[in-house]
Amino acid sequence: MKKVYLDNAATTQVRENVIAKMQDALANFYGNPSSTHSFGRSAKTAVESARKTIAKYMNAHPSEIIFTSGGTEADNMILRCAVRDLKVETIITSKIEHHAVLHTVEDLASEKGIKVLYVDLDVFGNPDLLHLESLLKQDDSKKLVSLMHVNNEIGNKIDIAAVCELCHSHGALFHSDTVQSIGHYLWDVKAVPVDFLTAAAHKFHGPKGIGFAYIKKNSGLKPMIAGGAQERGYRAGTESFHNIVGLEMAFVEAYDNLEAETAYVTELKSYFIDRMKEEIPDVKFNGHSGDLEKSTFTLVNACLPIDSQKALMLLFHLDMKGIACSKGSACQSGSDLGSHVLAEILSEDDFRKPSLRFSFSKYNTKEELDYTVQVLKEFVEK
Repeated sequence: MKKVYLDNAATTQVRENVIAKMQDALANFYGNPSSTHSFGRSAKTAVESARKTIAKYMNAHPSEIIFTSGGTEADNMILRCAVRDLKVETIITSKIEHHAVLHTVEDLASEKGIKVLYVDLDVFGNPDLLHLESLLKQDDSKKLVSLMHVNNEIGNKIDIAAVCELCHSHGALFHSDTVQSIGHYLWDVKAVPVDFLTAAAHKFHGPKGIGFAYIKKNSGLKPMIAGGAQERGYRAGTESFHNIVGLEMAFVEAYDNLEAETAYVTELKSYFIDRMKEEIPDVKFNGHSGDLEKSTFTLVNACLPIDSQKALMLLFHLDMKGIACSKGSACQSGSDLGSHVLAEILSEDDFRKPSLRFSFSKYNTKEELDYTVQVLKEFVEK
């Protein structure tokens, strides 16, 4: 059976060089990085080299890069510690953030009594910056704004520089979940001086179970996990050395090949949109995902002209044809509630129709996209 993987926003295929680097680490660098003997020192040197590499590409200081198990842990750590250590009283976010942010702020509201405010969205899912400014002016409480750079379901890109400037002009901290953009877009934390960012290696052809938080120097955050003094004291626990060097290799390869791979994947997305419009004329693209300028080049979210009963078999049908995609975030698989993102921006009629997220990578081809469109067309028309 033909196999077509179009769920790269959920996770990506690991690069061959990354696998080789990790295998070497597992075989030859098995010392504990906290040990003082030569085995430990060799591992520690590689961990710190990875930290310096990432910091260099982001124009950050190495001490500002903290390795975590991934984006969810990093988001939780930043938000929870900001409330505990920086006395944040109000968090401003949007209702289409990843659940790693939404569920955390909901818990903080119930556990710590913080105020949670949601910025208005336009019909495409973009935050209203005038409304954000009004929320920042609402009172004198210590505020943190958390808005993702690239939405993981509809691909919208926010003007992160404008949001950062607006937050800082009103004395607020700014955190951005950048899991869908780190490894796909250049970052300079001096040019756009965010306070906190998060990343996950498996979104840019690295291993699962490893990511990092960017925490601006002298932020005042204290450890969330108690124990040893690993990760500059921010995160206790023996470092996942093989994953860290895998993250470093994936990060370097992503940025060293950024221009060529961005052009290739952008062409795939453009081709897929055109083919969908040709073969399924009533298709709609949710949010700004059909706009190459206003959304990420890595995904589209398509609303198909099918009734809700027929839609029940769509994902199963695609899977039987060897096509992998998703109806929302992979974290929501098994949920019958539907996408919380689409629920905020779609009409009632369109929300009842099936919407699928197709996400692309350097490993995809136009032939795969032709096959996918043909399978969708046949399902829609039968």
